[in-house]
Formats: sequence, C-alpha cells, structure tokens
Amino acid sequence: MEPMPLQDFIRTLDLASLPRVLRVSSGYYYSRGIEDIGGRVCWADTDDLMKITQVRLKYVIYENPKMKMVVRTIDPNFQGHFVSLNTAQSYETLGELVFDIDQTSKQQLPIYIMSTCKIVTEGKVVTDDEVLIFEAVVRRHHTSCARCILVTEDKRVILHLPLNQRGPFRILEASPPQTLLQALQEPKGQLFTCPTLPWDHVTLRPMYEIEAIMHMRRTIVKIPSNLNVDVEDITASSQHIHFVQPLLLSEVLAREGPFPLSVEILEVPEGRHIFLSPWVRSLKIGRRLCIHGLASPPWRVLASNKGRREPRYFLVSGAYQGKMRRRPREFPTAYDLLGAFQPGRPLRVVATKDCEGEEEENPEFTSLAVGDRLEVLGLGLAHGAQGSDIDVLVCQRLSDEDEEEECEEEAESPERVLLPLHCPGSFVEEMSDSRRHSLVDLIAQFSLPCEVRVMVKDPSYPSDPLTAVLGLQLEEKITEPFLVVSLDSAPGMCFEIPPRWLDLTVVEAEVQPDQPGGSVPLATVEELPDTFYYTLRKLAACEIQAPPPRPPKSQGLSGQRRHSSEKGGVKSSQVLGLKQPPLLPKPKAKTLPDLTKDSSSMYSKIPGHKKGHRPTKPQTQDLDDDEHDYEEILESFQKTI
Repeated sequence: MEPMPLQDFIRTLDLASLPRVLRVSSGYYYSRGIEDIGGRVCWADTDDLMKITQVRLKYVIYENPKMKMVVRTIDPNFQGHFVSLNTAQSYETLGELVFDIDQTSKQQLPIYIMSTCKIVTEGKVVTDDEVLIFEAVVRRHHTSCARCILVTEDKRVILHLPLNQRGPFRILEASPPQTLLQALQEPKGQLFTCPTLPWDHVTLRPMYEIEAIMHMRRTIVKIPSNLNVDVEDITASSQHIHFVQPLLLSEVLAREGPFPLSVEILEVPEGRHIFLSPWVRSLKIGRRLCIHGLASPPWRVLASNKGRREPRYFLVSGAYQGKMRRRPREFPTAYDLLGAFQPGRPLRVVATKDCEGEEEENPEFTSLAVGDRLEVLGLGLAHGAQGSDIDVLVCQRLSDEDEEEECEEEAESPERVLLPLHCPGSFVEEMSDSRRHSLVDLIAQFSLPCEVRVMVKDPSYPSDPLTAVLGLQLEEKITEPFLVVSLDSAPGMCFEIPPRWLDLTVVEAEVQPDQPGGSVPLATVEELPDTFYYTLRKLAACEIQAPPPRPPKSQGLSGQRRHSSEKGGVKSSQVLGLKQPPLLPKPKAKTLPDLTKDSSSMYSKIPGHKKGHRPTKPQTQDLDDDEHDYEEILESFQKTI
C-alpha cells in the first residue's frame, strides 16, 4: 500500500477489518493532535507504529465549494437525506443540452448544471465548476434564454443565459436519497443536495476520532483524523510486532493477576521516598521485579516510638508475628485522662506528681500526692467561685491493697476526687497485664492508641527494628491494598509496595517467573520519614477524633448550661453531676457504684473530698526529707506496676 494522508485512509477503511497496523511514513509534531486518556499531549514521528482499534465519527463538516471560509457542522445522528449530484455527458452549448433533454426525456426541469469555463453575463461572473439551477427556457429580448439561479452566500441571483452560450456544460444527475453515513462513503469532493440544509449543493467532510495503541504509550491514545501525517498500512507484514504497553502498579493491582508477574521498571515517581528501607534505593529504571500478589491481611498499623531520643515512625504489617507486652500509658493532665476514658472500661491511674487543689476557684478541688491511686468515673460539672459552671474530671480514690481490710467502711462510701481539666498533675496507668500479645490480638482486644513493647521479634523478619524500641505506641489502623514484591537480584526477601503512594510505571517482561515452591520471607515493618508519617495521619481513614480545645485555667468550657446556686438548695461548691457522652454504652455498676442509683436526676450530688483523709506534706518540710519521701513512694509505685 502506498502512503496516503490519514484522513483519506480512514475514509476508505472498512471498520470490520479492525484492528489495522499503520506506519507513519511522514510525521509532524502536532500540539493538539494526539492525546492519551489522561489528556497529555503526544506526537507522531516518522516510522512510529500505531494499531488502530476503534474509529468513531465525531461530527461532519459541510460547506459550499465556492464559499471556502464558511463551514458548518452537523451531528452524526443527523436524520436528513442527501442526493449526490453526478456529472454526466458534456455539452458545448446550452442549446445542445436543451435539445438532448427534449429528445431523450430523461431529465425534467429544473436540473443542476455546471460550466467548466468562466461565464460573464448581465454584470455577473459565473466561475468554473459553479453549480447553476436550470429552471426553464424563456424568451428575453427576442432571444431564447435559459433562466438559471445562482446561489450565493447571502441570496439567490437569477441569470438569463442565451442558448448559444458556450460552455462546456454538464448535467448533474441526482442519485437516490442516502443517509448521512451512506453519503460519507462517496468519493471525496462529491456534491450533494439536502432540503434541510441552507445551501442547494454542499460537500461533506467527516471528522473521526481514532483510538490506537502506540509503542511505549501507557494508555490508548486518541488521534483526530485530520492529523497532518501520511500513513502506510502494514497489517499484513506486522504479525511479529509486539506493542509494548507500560502499566502502573495501580493497574496491576486493579486487574488482580495473574500472579506471579515479572516486570521491568520504566519510571519511578519523583519526590522523597516514603520508606527508609534499603530496598527503596534499588527501585531504579531497568530493574526487574517479581510481583507475587496482593498482601494479606490488607491492614497496617501506624506506630511511633515513645523514647526521649529522636522520634521514629513505623508502618507495621498485619502479618507481623512478633510478640508484644502492653505498657502503661502516661497522662500529663486530667484533660488527657478524659480523652482516654471509655465508659464500660475501667481506667485506673497513679499520680506521679504532687498537685495542690485550687481553693480560690473551688474549695472542693482535691489535692493529690505522689502515689495516689484513682479510678476515672467521667466528666462532671461544678459551680465555680463566680457562679459559672466548671468542667471537672470526677474520679474515685482507691485505697492501697494492704489497707483494704481496714477500710471496709470507706469502701462502701468511696471518696470522690474532683480535678479541673487543666490540672497540671501527672498520671500513669495502673495495669497488671503481663501477657505477650500478637498484633492481631492487640487490635482485636484493645482500642488504639495503645502503648506496647516488643518482647519477641518477628521470626520471619530477622532485621526487625521494633525490638530496639523501648516504648512503641500503636497509633492507628490503616486499611490499604499492598502488593508483595521482590527484586530479581534478591529473590529471597519480599517487601510490600502501596501503589497509592508508590505507583511505579512498569512493563511486563517477556519471560514470566515460575511460581515459588515455598513461602518467601516478608519485611513486615517499614520505617517512615516524618513527612510521610504526618501525611498518613491526615488521611480520613486514620484521623483521630480530637477533643475540643483545652479550656482556659479560670473558665469552664463554653456552651455549657449554667445553674443558679439557689436552685434546689445546691451550694456553689458542690458537683452538679456527671455528663455522660451520648450514644455510648452505660458504665458498669461495679465501676461506677453510686452513679446509677438515681437515673431520673441528671445532676446527682456527689460528696466532696473528705478533708484530712490524706493530708498533704507540710510546706515547711525540709527539702532533703521531701526528696527522700519521693524516692520511697516512687519505689512503692513501681512495684504496683
């Protein structure tokens, strides 16, 4: 096949013969020509190959041949019918044309005629190949004339041409009516007439959109049929040609197999690495990978270390097999205690710092000493000194284990402790859980965040970095599909790639790997840079429901109800009651023994702190003795943990 313009090739293309392979014999850069599905501009160069898979008619341009600057378009579903005007026998004069019509009776006036030479008559010029509508033969100035109509851009002009007018002239014979798609099969430049169009004769020019596969283009490209290139059909000799079509890892993930799949890296996303692991530096152009399949389970846990050194961040796979032991949580203020409190789950803490009550704001605010044991009951309201409501954390003071028998009467009427939310005390969780949990058990039994320490490393991952971290806080559970991948140069170790954040461009290798016989070790822990860690924290799937801003020290939270000190005879120093969060399970009776006695009243009275039960240290105590007491109490406190 000889090269021809792409537009001409598409007009002659049989759609039933697709796909067709074309070679660009002369290519030109065309800034608005080829676009892939993503909208990126491509180009066609000489000797480029394209496999045409689909051709769509976008619209049709129709125009008057003598009005080149005026074009209009019609939709492909246009319902009008077209009549093609074909040239027949040529006549030297109009008289010969009229005589032939009278003799043969094949044509009835009016008819379409065309002159192949320029005609000047009555001050008008009829150019060559311009169509005239021959309506009748009339007498004008004692001369037989042909009355014709010349259609111009804005009007119809009547002309009287003498029958001895020399041409040559041709009759345009009308064919049977055709649909738009049938008319487009006629040769290029064919004249048509259509009653619903504004001009008596028009030419049609279709505009197609071609979908094709091109070498090293990741997606199917869209090519307009008027692209300024010449093409050559080489379908018959292209059976051995393989079009290399790049893939994204996200596309490999979406099609879900078949696995294993051997690929070669074509492009690596720019920007900072999302993992700090050594294998990330091996992801270079030309490196071959083996994709083993989707990671199972699909969830991960975002974690951070709790040490005082430089912070480290990790993403722990759900397949992690290490053993962990829970660590007590630390709470710098009563406000943090409120954030960790969950109704129905006892929360017991030990004070690690002395805290003096604020007698000026509320005389009933309790003082705490190092070693005091508390059980958190919930959020309550108390009247402040100036009549405004104060948000307080209501706790219950717990007696020491060796004093339980001596304090049976007090156990029946436990002492309530009232702490303002901004209380600057320091607390640590009291717990006796010494079991070793797997990651799956921890996620199932306890709510996050949860502080742990890894006691036994993952046996399948020798370089487990979590064993070197003294305190690890499990932050959030993230559900995201990962691909299990290994390097061809190091098949003995697999790692997991999230296509959402590390979408490599790859191409399938010609030789695919065999399915491995046994299980391959997997890197179940990835260390993260701080930038990617905070990116994950912003995701909607792992956002923490943050509590409202911490209130000022001398004011309650805005929007709370205020109660008069005279209403119901309640003094300003008494607690108005516990505020239960909506839509949460009711607390157990053994955890909150006195809070469910009178459920009809929201604001039940809670006894204040009994003065003198646990006296604070004298202010005049010697500094050395004070420090010594701290050591004794801390030593006793550590034994309870």
